[in-house]
Parts: sequence; C-alpha cells; structure tokens
Amino acid sequence: MKTENFIANRLTNRKEAKGNLSRPFIRIATIAVALSLGVMIIAVAIITGFKNEISEKTIGFGSHIQILNFDRNMSFETTPINSNQEFIPELLSIDGIKHIQPFAVKPGIIKTDTDIQGVVLKGITKDFDWSFFKKNLKQGDVLSINDSTTSNNVVISKTLSLLLSLDVGEKFDMFFVQEPPRFRRFTVEGIYDSQMAEFDRLFLICDLKHIQQLNGWDPNQVTGLEILIKDFKKNQDLTLRVEDIVAFQFLDDGSRLRVQSIIEKYPQIFDWLGIQDLNVIILLILMVAVAGINMISGLLIIILERTHMIGILKALGAENRLIRNIFIIQSGHIIARGLLWGNVIGIGLCLLQFYSGIFKLDEANYYLSTVPINLNTLHIVIINIGTFIVTIGMLLIPSMVISRISPDKTIKFE
Repeated sequence: MKTENFIANRLTNRKEAKGNLSRPFIRIATIAVALSLGVMIIAVAIITGFKNEISEKTIGFGSHIQILNFDRNMSFETTPINSNQEFIPELLSIDGIKHIQPFAVKPGIIKTDTDIQGVVLKGITKDFDWSFFKKNLKQGDVLSINDSTTSNNVVISKTLSLLLSLDVGEKFDMFFVQEPPRFRRFTVEGIYDSQMAEFDRLFLICDLKHIQQLNGWDPNQVTGLEILIKDFKKNQDLTLRVEDIVAFQFLDDGSRLRVQSIIEKYPQIFDWLGIQDLNVIILLILMVAVAGINMISGLLIIILERTHMIGILKALGAENRLIRNIFIIQSGHIIARGLLWGNVIGIGLCLLQFYSGIFKLDEANYYLSTVPINLNTLHIVIINIGTFIVTIGMLLIPSMVISRISPDKTIKFE
C-alpha cells in the first residue's frame, strides 16, 4: 500500500478520528454530498420521466412521422392520398421503422339531448396499433374493425364522456357540415383517458370507412400514412430518410407528398419539453457547487487541524504532492460515503414514487396525475462519476495551502 493511502485510511478511521474538531464538519460535508446527489438523481428521473410521458402521449395521437398530401392546408378537411403507395415496402425495410398505418380525419359536431361539442373523427383500419389507447383505456374495449363491414362503434375520451354524459354502450349523433349535410349515429365502444386535455377534448377514434363514405373517397383514399418508429431519439434522422424516398415523388394527379415529424406537427409541446433540459442543467450545476463548496470547507478544516502532522511529514522529507494526495484521498473517502447515501436517498425516493405514486400533480397543468419517474442506470452512473470527478477537482486548489505550511513553525507551535 502506498504511503499516502495508508495515512489517509488511518485519518478516516473512526477510532482515530473520534473527538477530532473536524468530525462534525466531515459529517456536514458528507450530508451535503448525499443530499446533492439525491436531489440530482430525483430531478433527472422526474424530468426525463415527464418528457417521456408527454412525448408518448403526443405520439399516441399523431405517430412519429406522417406522410400527407403536399397541398394539405391547416384544416382537418384534407386532400386525400392513395394508401397503396409503391414506396411502403422500401420504408418498412429501413432499420428503425416498425409499422405504417393509414388514417383519415374529419371534423364534426356531436349533438346530444342537452349538449353540443365540436370534435374530430380519426378514422383507422384493422392494422392500427392500439398499444397507446389500450394502455390508457378506462372502460369498454377498443374497436374491432374488418374489411367487409363498417363498424358504427367509436372510442371516445373520458373528457368527452363527462362533457356529453356518454357512457359505454350509449348512442349519439354526429353531424358534418358539408354539401349536402350529413350525420352518423355512433355507439360508444370504449373510453380512454390520456390526461392530455388538448387532445382528449378533440379526438374520437372510428372506422376509417365512415370518413371515406362521408367524403366520397375511393376505398384506397386516406388523409395520410402514419409511421411508428422504435426509438424516438432517431426521429429526426428517420424523418430525413423517409423524405429522401417520399418527398420527391409525384402522384398520378401531379401533386406531391409531404413528410412531417411529430416535432414539426406540435412544435409548442416539444419546445416546452426542450426547456426542461435547461432546468436540469442549472439544477445539476447548483447541486454540484453546493457539494463542492462544502467539501472545500471541510478539507480546509481538516488541513488546519492536521497542521502539526503536515509539519512532521515535511520534516521527514515528504513532498507537498504526497501530503496533498493524503488529504485528497481522505476527501475521496468522504465523497464516496456521501455518494453511497445519496444513491440510497435518491433511488429510494424514486422507487417509492414509481410504485406508489404518492406525489400527485394537477392534470390540467401537467397532463399527468402523478409525478413520473424514469430511473435510468446510465443516468445514475454518469451523475455519480461526474459528481465525484468535479468535486475532487474543486479540492485541488484549496489543497495547495499545504505548500505554504512551514515545518519549523508548525512543530514549534505544537
């Protein structure tokens, strides 16, 4: 064992340290490191969990990437495209794309005996990926769609269910403003609750054939194609790859297709989520600074308390570097102890929230009923390593005070 390691271990030994003036300051420094790390773990878990949940909900209504008619305006009355595009097999061969499904949208008005509400029908086919809506389904079931018959059932949100006093199995009329005006009678098959009021108040899920019939479209005409991918982090790259294949082709009527990612479709949501990254960075900097400043204070007190020992070591020929390493190693032991307890606090509270949901949120403001948690092993490892390195680095400058300690004065003083 190296000399500095041996001495540092002796200094941090509880029996040797008992009664030392620096002992309470070491405890304070340890607690500061533990609390700082715990706060950082909790903050990153909550922010990443929040971003994941909101992104997942937004994607559930609009998929990752959409292919639309280039001439489509900003309304829900759209110019259709053919669902049987030649490039679909090529898109499915791209690594990262897992599913492509047609969809159609049409605005309408729901009228009950007492209420009226403007909504948007989203038509889907039997190939629709129901995973998001099944996860958020509260009552009833999802739609069962086939090619031979048109289903009159719909899936509505809990928000619309409460607004219009509609329950599973109940019928309602929906009117469409067009020439000539038309209406359809639907039956509530299921009720979902995504907690995204902006979408829940708007969308109903129905059989796509209804929209084709209302618009006078051919069986192959749809509003567009939705593309689901495996990893949201690759959304931008895959959007560009889809554009390379799709965006330069002309349709039979001379029009072109447009590729739109979910980030482009709802920029206000993803810009808002992007701001959360800045909040996390600021919080991490503040917490590391708190831990580092407390460790600096503790190290200075430890050095001052061991002035006589430093003088003796110098008198015996020890270099400043060796003595500095002794106190850096001792500080490393304190930081490691703080990191251990910080992990226990941070991970423990995260697991408590993940399994119990004890901390609630206002759904109207946060789109979630409980504080979300995303415990990522890589994040925890990076936070631990980063905190340790930065804190140790901050101790290098105050440890330079050792070079100013003169052995003749310190030994004489003792």
